[in-house]
Amino acid sequence: MAAIDQKPLGSGIDRNTPAAELLAGMDLSGQLAIVTGGYSGIGLETTRALAGAGATVLVPARSPERASEALAAVRGDVEIAHMDLGDLSTVRRFAEDVVSNNRPVHLLINNAGIMANPLTRVGPDWESQFATNHLGHMAMTTGILPVLRAAEGARVVCLSSTAHAICDVHWDDPHFHNHEYDKWQAYGQSKTANALFALGLDTREANAGIRAFSVHPGGIFTPLQRHLPEEEMVALGWKNADGSVPDAVQAMFKTPEAGASTTIFAATSTLLNGKGGLYCEDCDVSQLAGPDAPRYAFVRDYACDPERATRLWDMSADMLANA
Repeated sequence: MAAIDQKPLGSGIDRNTPAAELLAGMDLSGQLAIVTGGYSGIGLETTRALAGAGATVLVPARSPERASEALAAVRGDVEIAHMDLGDLSTVRRFAEDVVSNNRPVHLLINNAGIMANPLTRVGPDWESQFATNHLGHMAMTTGILPVLRAAEGARVVCLSSTAHAICDVHWDDPHFHNHEYDKWQAYGQSKTANALFALGLDTREANAGIRAFSVHPGGIFTPLQRHLPEEEMVALGWKNADGSVPDAVQAMFKTPEAGASTTIFAATSTLLNGKGGLYCEDCDVSQLAGPDAPRYAFVRDYACDPERATRLWDMSADMLANA
C-alpha cells in the first residue's frame, strides 16, 4: 500500500535529546517560523528552541493574552497573533495577514491540537477534533502557500501521534453524524489525517520547494490531557491510583523538551534534504508497522498511503470550500 520510502535513516540521535540541543551551532537568523500552539507543552519548547537559534517565531494563539504570559520568558524574537483553529474566519484572517506581510515563511509547525474531548460541534456542524487538528491546519497552510513557496526551501511539520494507530479516517462519516461518537476514534482519525495531509502537501508542493513531514512526538504529559480525568489516566495505565507515574510509563514518556525534538529534527535536519511526506518518530524516519508492530511505535500503512492522501485532500478541500 505505502509507496513512499518509509524506513529509518539511522540518525543516531537519542530519543531523549532536548530540542534545543539539536540546534546547537545552527544559525536560523533571517528565517521566519510559524508554530501553532507554540505557547504550551511541546509547542512552547519548539518555540523556545527555534527562537534560541535565531529564528523569528510567529505564534498564532486562540488567546493572545495567555500566549503572551507563557512566552514572556522565551529569549529571542517571538511574535503573537490571534487565530482559533476551530473558527475558520480567524484562520483565514490570519493567513491573509501573513501573506500580506510578504515575508517568506521558512518553517511551519502545525503543532496545536485537542485530544479526546466530549463531542463538540464547530463551524458547519463539524466534529471538533477533526476540524481543529486537521481542517483548521489545512485551511491555514493552504492559505499561506504563497509565502511558503517564496522561502524556496520551506519545511512544514504536522504533529501526528501514535494515536493514528487507533483507526483510519472514518471516510464515510468523519464528523460522526451517522454513527456513535467515540472520543478516541475521533482523535485517532484526526492524527491519521495529519499524517496524510503532510503526505498530500508534499506531493503537491515539492516542486515549489516545500517539503512536508508528519511527526509522532512521543508520550508527554502536557495540557493536551486536560480532558482526561485522573481515573481515566489510571485506567489507561498512564498513572497509578495514587497519582504517581508508573516506572514503565516514565521510561516511555518524554519531557516536553525532548518531546519537541522530533519536530525540530523534521524541520531542520539535513538528513531529510531531498525527502518529504515521511512520518517521523524519535528523531528519525519511522519504521513501517507490520502485523506484529507494538501499539505505541511505527507508522501504519494507511497513514502513509498516497491514494488515501489524495482522497483526504479532495474531501477536505470540498469541506473547506463549502464552509
